[in-house]
Amino acid sequence: MTVRHDGLTVEWLGYATLRLAGEDTVVYMDPGRYGVLAGQWEPDTEGIGHPPTRDYRPEDGDVVCVTHVHHYDPDGIERVASEDATIVTYEGIDGQDVDRDLPPIVELPYEVREVGMEESLTVDGVPIWTIPAYNERDGPHTRPDGTPYHPKGFGCGYIVSVEGTRVLWTGDTDVLPGHKHVDVSLFCPPIGQRFTMNRQEAAALAAVMDPDLVLPIHYNTFSNLEADSRAFAADVAESGVPVVLDES
Repeated sequence: MTVRHDGLTVEWLGYATLRLAGEDTVVYMDPGRYGVLAGQWEPDTEGIGHPPTRDYRPEDGDVVCVTHVHHYDPDGIERVASEDATIVTYEGIDGQDVDRDLPPIVELPYEVREVGMEESLTVDGVPIWTIPAYNERDGPHTRPDGTPYHPKGFGCGYIVSVEGTRVLWTGDTDVLPGHKHVDVSLFCPPIGQRFTMNRQEAAALAAVMDPDLVLPIHYNTFSNLEADSRAFAADVAESGVPVVLDES
């Protein structure tokens, strides 16, 4: 399904991949991983709400944003990026994932801009702001010993203004104090149960932020990300905030 909002065409393409398209500009968030763009993803549970996999290679992205190393997929980037695309990536992700043989992101055949947790920049006419993204130590989304899956300094979230419409993809994070002050038209939270804010926490945040529309992503790709998206949507709608699901 394609979502149309405030002059944008918005698509959740699976896992953390989000496509934002205006009349003249296309921005991607965290393209790829787990075969979602290569026609190779298979659900753990049949009938679960998630976009279907497909062999997706439009190569139309003007800007591609990467929040952290878990979402860095060179093949996914190459599938969505145009020849003259700019890759905006959180700094220092090279060498962090020892379980995957990843080329340094700066060696990909594109202009690469590295960013920290709290920066502002304009890339190819697209204003971008980064915000912190992490799990609190000893918080609800940690390993059994209390260490965060995503410690502070491991990644970031992005606010992008695509042809005047502001969109927030939080990245992999707990709900943080600064989130309630973010002013965006489209809010895209993760709602999986384990590694990030869960559906209840994301719904409560949406009620406080009061965006024009909420579109959840980053759930139901595999069992550890299972979430009841319809319950999430009901909670958000009950608070008076418009919400939509982009699922198969």
